[in-house]
Amino acid sequence: MSTSMPARPAASVALAFALVATLGACGDLHAPDSRAGAASTPPAAPSPSAPGASPYVEPGAGDGAPHYNENNAYRREGDMAPAHEKDAQREADRIRPVIERLWERRKWDPATVRTALLRLGYEEERVTKDGRRLGGTLTVTGMSPRWKDDGYVTPEGTRVALRVHDDACVSGFVQKSNFEVRANGPYPETGCFEPPYGH
Repeated sequence: MSTSMPARPAASVALAFALVATLGACGDLHAPDSRAGAASTPPAAPSPSAPGASPYVEPGAGDGAPHYNENNAYRREGDMAPAHEKDAQREADRIRPVIERLWERRKWDPATVRTALLRLGYEEERVTKDGRRLGGTLTVTGMSPRWKDDGYVTPEGTRVALRVHDDACVSGFVQKSNFEVRANGPYPETGCFEPPYGH
């Protein structure tokens, strides 16, 4: 008479252990196992966010704020055709030495800057009240007001814009602390001049 036990209880015990192990793992995160044929890519690192910050981050957002690109579209300069960009850079290279000399001489008032740039052969841009251009390409103005302490102040200095083509400009400024001249595409709301922050 045989006293062997049927194989059934061993299979039941193995199945019970597998079930307990599976249920015990619910909710746990496990690294992928490359030996089992799973992908072996590392998990993405969580991105830090401020308390109460939106979990959505717009692609290309400068500071990660929702709608950053939409809210700052007015500050993005337009694209320049390659040939027009070269033309604008050539004009920037003509204007830069004049602005630098004025800065070294501590002459940054609009009248002096305008006179010096008109000597290069530019003509002042003329515009109707509704914004239609009548001719000329050069605009020279005082600096934009800035918020300081409890109110707006207008610093000494001059802003310059030269429209080289409809899609290409030269913009710059000269003031007590520094100067700048660069080629750029036009801005949607302010033309050749870079718009102020705080739209």
